[in-house]
Amino acid sequence: MVKRKLRRDGPIIVLGDFNAKVGGTPVQGTVGDFGIGDRNERGTRLIEFAEKYNMVICSTLFKNHPRRLYTWKSPGDRVRNQIDCILVNNRYKKMVLNCHTYPSAGLWK
Repeated sequence: MVKRKLRRDGPIIVLGDFNAKVGGTPVQGTVGDFGIGDRNERGTRLIEFAEKYNMVICSTLFKNHPRRLYTWKSPGDRVRNQIDCILVNNRYKKMVLNCHTYPSAGLWK
C-alpha cells in the first residue's frame, strides 16, 4: 500500500470519486456537520478508512452554498449527492481553509 511508503510527519491528501455518500450525520474527528444525503455502504467504508488512518473528510467540514456541496445529480435533477471526497490527515486539517466542489468541472474544458 502506498501509505506505508510515505513519510509519517508530512501531510497526506486523498481525493477522488469514491461514489461514497458519507451523509449529513457527523462522526467525531472524521465527518463534519456539512455533509448531504444519506450514508451508503461505500460511505461507511470510507469513514472506516478515514478513522483507521486518522483522517478527516474535508468536504464535510465547511458550510458552503448547496451548489458547492453536491458533485452528482440524477437525470431530471431530482436527487443530488456528495460522492467525491477530499481527505487529509487530522494533523493538517487546520491548514485547510475551505473545501468545495465544482460539479461537472473537467480538465478538458
